[in-house]
Amino acid sequence: MAKLFVVPTPIGNLEDFTFRAVRILEEVDLILAEDTRTSAKLMAYYQISTPMRSHHMYNEHKTVEKWIEFLSDGKTIALITDAGTPAISDPGFLLVRECVKNDIKVDCLPGATAFVPALVNSGLPCEKFVFEGFLPQKKGRQTRLKILAEETKTMVFYESPYRVKKTLAQFVEYMGEDRNVSVSREISKKFEETIRGSVAVVLAHFETKEPKGEFVIVLEGK
Repeated sequence: MAKLFVVPTPIGNLEDFTFRAVRILEEVDLILAEDTRTSAKLMAYYQISTPMRSHHMYNEHKTVEKWIEFLSDGKTIALITDAGTPAISDPGFLLVRECVKNDIKVDCLPGATAFVPALVNSGLPCEKFVFEGFLPQKKGRQTRLKILAEETKTMVFYESPYRVKKTLAQFVEYMGEDRNVSVSREISKKFEETIRGSVAVVLAHFETKEPKGEFVIVLEGK
């Protein structure tokens, strides 16, 4: 029976994988990976030998019809990304949408995603929150920040190490230096770290300690 499995992968520690996820990756006809070189390490760790092809933001528009045809022939595909849950600030949405349009069953497994542990570790209210993912890098960034300055729920952002200081500085500018924030990096990895405090204090920390790794920023609502 044709089916697309959306399979979350570990965000750092390779042991953060489910028995079911390993079984699915072993049983499907094909694995679509964001970067086959990165995913090859995971496959080797769990001794999975299923054929693997690339599926990333630069080719997904061109190849989605090809994979729909593959599935329509009664095949099964597992979609994975480099880390975390596909379609959450990662490729995946387009393929899932086309499967839904074509009445192809989609099964998303529960599993790792970076913002959940960062949110829980923050100590900020997490019964209701807004997930923003990556802020616009240029066009629309200031407009978005002005809107978010009035948001009352806890906000969650993904950020690269190259823009962490810029983002925190803009939080000071638009939200005020006293707004509480929690910044987590390298979640589940050897050098995992969470810095909490006012935006001004956390920004000062990264002014003296250069940001490294992948970041999740959790910001207090207004």
